[in-house]
Formats: sequence, structure tokens, C-alpha cells
Amino acid sequence: MSYLLSSPVFCKSPRVTIVGAGRVGSTLAQRIAEKNLADVVLLDIVEGMPQGLALDLLEARGLELHNRQISGTNNYADTANSNIVVITAGFPRKPGMSRDDLLKINAKIVVEAAKNAIAHSPHAIFIVVTNPLDVMTYLTWQVTGLPRNQIMGMAGVLDSARFETFIALELGVLPADVKAMVLGSHGDLMVPLARYATVNGIPITELLDAEKIEQLVQRTRNGGAEIVELMHTGGAFFAPASATSLMIESILLNQSRLLPVAAYLQGEYGLNDVVIGVPCRLGCGGVESILELTLNDTEKAALQTSANSVSNNIKRAQEILSNIGDW
Repeated sequence: MSYLLSSPVFCKSPRVTIVGAGRVGSTLAQRIAEKNLADVVLLDIVEGMPQGLALDLLEARGLELHNRQISGTNNYADTANSNIVVITAGFPRKPGMSRDDLLKINAKIVVEAAKNAIAHSPHAIFIVVTNPLDVMTYLTWQVTGLPRNQIMGMAGVLDSARFETFIALELGVLPADVKAMVLGSHGDLMVPLARYATVNGIPITELLDAEKIEQLVQRTRNGGAEIVELMHTGGAFFAPASATSLMIESILLNQSRLLPVAAYLQGEYGLNDVVIGVPCRLGCGGVESILELTLNDTEKAALQTSANSVSNNIKRAQEILSNIGDW
């Protein structure tokens, strides 16, 4: 039996724009294309670099068995009608620097990127990767004026993956069997929840003593800095790209996966007007819902401390932008 169509039917592929074609951005482009999730636009201010990276990725399509379109540009007009915009642009940490040290440098970059991107993709979902991540996500929410479900930061997915990795290494188990949850800011005040970490359903509190668990928690908090100190010339990019790719996959495929994401809170966990990492369901509308876990007093206090730090840095960033006339 044959079927004839009276007119051509064109299926529009989803489109993801990545602002910043550095190590994280270019690796993320590779992840998205090779997982066959969407067409990709790489944007960067350096002339020729995003175009060259895009061409390199295109030449691998036949080898990686996908047919996604990948383009590079220096012009935001070429990013029009993107379903998702990922902001990775900004300066990476150097040895001895904290994520907060990047506040003044990266605030202006992220605000300009968000303004330019939304002008051409007014209905896009934004994912922020630039550090300090929680503050940059808040600024993106503020300057775009988008509903909070369309703005999020990649943090908890990466931090949880690091926690899972260190647990797996300590116990000598398959990493895929380990599940963990990290809340709070993407920095030294993050809140790894040891009570919610399991190996095939078995709490790690049954497998490790308190001292060892605390060591793993501290290594998770310092996970990014450890890589920066080892590399000297930059920070992590493989794992951050994988974490962002997982979020994009859940959104584009409407999987409604429960993932720790930096989200804007309006009363959840007793916190208001702040972006911080919490468990969220990610689907085609972005942040579909926020799950409020039952925390003990110690965990609540740690989350509050983390949120206070983010709020203070948000105010600092707003003052900086006001002083340079960009707010």
C-alpha cells in the first residue's frame, strides 16, 4: 500500500544556540549533535573560530552517523528562533580564583548575551553555564523578562555527578549504580545531601562512615577547583558539557526528568527572589515543577547560608552593572 501526499511536508528540527564557543561550548555542540538532539548554532565574538569549529563538526557527521546542521557565527541574527539558548560565554577560573572572583568580569558578558539572544529568540528556554552560575542565571532571568520556568542554570547536575563519581571510586562500584543529589549554590557553599545518596537503593550511610562521607562531600565542593589547580590553564569542560546536554535532552524530548537545577525560587524551601540549586522536573516547558525535599535542621541551615551568599552576590552584580551603565 502506498500513500501520496498532496503537498510537501517539512519537519522542523529543534534548534539550540550556544553562546560562547570555548571548550565547554564546543564540547556541548558535539554532544548535542552526536546524540541527535537538535541543530546547533555556535556563536562567539572571535571571528572565524565558531565557523571553523562548526565546519570541523560537520565533517565528522558521516563518521558519527547523524545529519544535524551545525553552523558558526558572530551575528546574533543567525541564532533566530532557537528553542534553547545556552550561555557559556565568559572568562574561566584560573588557579586560586573562586567562582565569585569572576563576578565583575562575567556579569556584563552574560547580560549582553541574554539581551541579544532573546531579541532573536523571544520564546527560547535559557540555560546558563557561565560562573558564578547562580548569579548569572538570576541576571539572565531579570534582563530577559521571561517566566521563571524558562530560565535555569546548570549546576546541580554537574555537582551531583561529581559526588556520584567520588562515591563510586571510594566504594569500587559502577558509577551508574550511584545516585546523589546536591542542592544550593554552585560553589563552596553547595549542599551535597549524603542522606539522599544511594548505591542501588542502599544509602551510603550504610556503606561508609561519617568521616569518609564528609571527605567526599568536601571533595565535591572543591571538584571544580581541583581540576583548575591540575590544569593551570583552564577548568572543567567535558563533565559540564555532559551535564548541560542531559538537561537539553530532558527538555527537547519532554522527559520530565527530576534533576537538580539552579532555578528562581518564590517561596520554595522558604526562599524568595533568589536562584539556587533545587530538584526540578525538566520538560518541554522548561522547569515544569520544583520538588521540595524534607530537610533536617542542618541541611536547612546550610541551604539558607548558601542562598544568602548568592543574594549578596546578586546585589553586588547589580551595583557593578549600574555603575558601568549597563543596567
